[in-house]
Formats: sequence, structure tokens, C-alpha cells
Amino acid sequence: MDETGRPLRVLLWPANPALAVRLGLERDIEVVASPMGRPAVALVESVEGIREVREEAPECAILLMAGSARPGLREAALAAGASGLILRDAPIRDLSHSLHAASRGERVTDPTLDVP
Repeated sequence: MDETGRPLRVLLWPANPALAVRLGLERDIEVVASPMGRPAVALVESVEGIREVREEAPECAILLMAGSARPGLREAALAAGASGLILRDAPIRDLSHSLHAASRGERVTDPTLDVP
């Protein structure tokens, strides 16, 4: 839940139906279909996606989902305006924790993705 007691609104960019179902099972998360749904946090799959969401929903915290660590990815994500970098296949509870942390303005980086 957010500070008002409502579920945390999360945007998946691009849409990811399987992840939407998994996140939707969390009672404190509501997946929204577009930036018009006023998401608090967006999960994006590319650095370009960070820029797109930033244009559409500038108040939204953004986390980049990565499948593996690549040198310079974290820095590129942060430079594009992301709040952090998380592992795409992380357990749902870890994703939920990261989403809530980003919504509070915290920097989030999965330690396995923290490469120079």
C-alpha cells in the first residue's frame, strides 16, 4: 500500500501480461495499463523506455528490468532518469519490495547487477 493506504500503482512498459498477473496477485500492487493510470512506479525494459515513460509520466519513479549485468547499464539507466536497476526474473516479493522502495524515492539496485 502507498502512504494513503491504496495499492501502489505500477506501469509495465512495454506491457507484460505474465508479469502483470504475477504482480496483480500482490494485494498492495495495482497494475495500470498506461501512464494515464497515474502510476507511482514503472518497470521498463530498455533505456529508451525510461526516456519514453519520463516524457509521459514525469512524476513516476522508474526501474529498469535487466536480464543480466552489462558494464555501464546501471550508469546509463540512472543517467536516463531511472531510480534503479533490478533483475527481470527476481522473485515477486523482491520485485514488490523494489517497487515500494522506488515509490518512496529510494535508489534501488539488485546487487547481482551492480557491475562497474
